[in-house]
This record gives sequence, C-alpha cells and structure tokens, in this order.
Amino acid sequence: MNLFNIIDEIENVDPEIHDRLNPRRAAVKNITSFGSKVAVAAMPFALGSLFKKAYSATPPSSVVEVLNFALTLEYLEAEFYNQATAANVIPSANRAYIAPITRDENAHVAFLKTVITSLSGTPVSKPNIDLSGGNGSGNGPFKAALTDFRTFLTVAQVFEDTGVRAYKGQAPNLIGNQVVLTAALSIHAVEARHAAAIRQLRCSLGQSSTIRPYIESTATLGNDTGDARVNGNYAGEENTVQGGVDLTTLTSVRIATGAFDEPLEKQAVLDLLVGSFIIG
Repeated sequence: MNLFNIIDEIENVDPEIHDRLNPRRAAVKNITSFGSKVAVAAMPFALGSLFKKAYSATPPSSVVEVLNFALTLEYLEAEFYNQATAANVIPSANRAYIAPITRDENAHVAFLKTVITSLSGTPVSKPNIDLSGGNGSGNGPFKAALTDFRTFLTVAQVFEDTGVRAYKGQAPNLIGNQVVLTAALSIHAVEARHAAAIRQLRCSLGQSSTIRPYIESTATLGNDTGDARVNGNYAGEENTVQGGVDLTTLTSVRIATGAFDEPLEKQAVLDLLVGSFIIG
C-alpha cells in the first residue's frame, strides 16, 4: 500500500499537512511502536482518526481525491491476486505463499476505504482493470497471467518490486513526521516481505537463473526477472554508487547492486502501472 504516496500528494494540495499532524503526536503517545502493537484491523481507524484530528472538520476535497487515487492503485493489486485465486492458476503446493499476500492486498483496499469514509469522503469504485496489460484489449503482453503460473509469478514479482521501490521514492517526503513515517515504514516492511516471498518461490521453481529474494542486478541491467518486457520497472537498480561511494571498488558488482534498493519516483510508477492495467 503506497501510504508514502498518499502523504506526498496531500502535501501537494495542502502544504500545511505536516503542521497539522505533528502537534498531535502527544495524542498518539508511544505511536513509534504502531506497527507492532496495533492490530491490522485497527489500523484504518487509527490513521483515520489521525487525519480527522489534523483537519478537525471536513478536509479539502483534494485530500480525498489523493486518497481515492491511492485506492485505485490498491484495487489493481488486490484484483490481480483475487482473480488468480478464482482462476485456480496457483498450484495447491504453492497456495501457502500466495494466500497471505492476497489477504494483505484486500486489507489495504479496506484500509483506504475506511480512512476515506472517516473523512466524510466517498471511496471511488473499483475501476476497469486489464490484468493482461493491454490497455483494455485483454490481449496484452501478460494475457497468460491467469492461466500460466509462471507468467502469474512474473507479474506478481513486478507489482511487488515496483511497490517497494515506490515506497522508498516517497520516504524523504515524510522525514520530520515521525507518526506517519513510522506507521508507513511498518507497512512497507510487510510489502517487502511480499516481494521476497514471490522471488523465493520463483527461485525454488527454477524460473530464473539470476533470481534472489532481493533485487540483485548486473552492472548494466537493473531487471533480474528474466523478462525484458519489464525493464522499465527496474530502471536504475543497476546503480553501484551509494552516498558517493563506488561500491564496485569494495566488492563484486552483484553484491554492490543487491545490497541497496533504488527509489522509484511517483511519475515513473504512474507511467508503468496506470493506463496499461487500469482503464478508467
């Protein structure tokens, strides 16, 4: 769930969002352990309350629009796993990997809908989704995702990896707001585990000779999925310089790229996911 994106977008339409939230840290004492102490089912109400206190009245319509945009993206991931489950594309031996991820993604949808409703907004309806990536034609490059388990896992890996990179891309926008940053990072850790689980499953099934539970790219190519069609989702992962230090002078190229993840900016996420998969 791209909570970082939510706060980032709200800041665009309401530059005072951090000022609204920060003074209320005392009202959520010990929130730094939010992720470990609050049950998942209670999180929508907790965060909804936080926003409600921040605005004290009905928030600007633009804030609800931001949340609804995030909800639209979450509909995509949940629909992907829901349809795959309904289509029985997942072998019984592998369902233990996929079922928890499916539950989590549906919980993310419920989370956003609850927060929007708590702000007196109206959650958007689920959009038309083309899981083939075919811009509504149903005949896109991933049309076998619901019939072929190998293709399903490739698409799942791309969705999860892209989501994790998007979180990192928006993290700097939350520096200075401990409440929201801590809660969002707790969720981000779960999303990273999703990506690792999918990658580990692909590795155990021998789907790629380079796959690891984490992104481990070559010096010239960020994409380690084994599918060149998703190169854009991994652009930049081949970077070997961190904090001005060329890691290849310290260790091997693969370890240098695998030890760090690269952020993916908001517009890149939109270009990669919206349009081909989400059709109005």
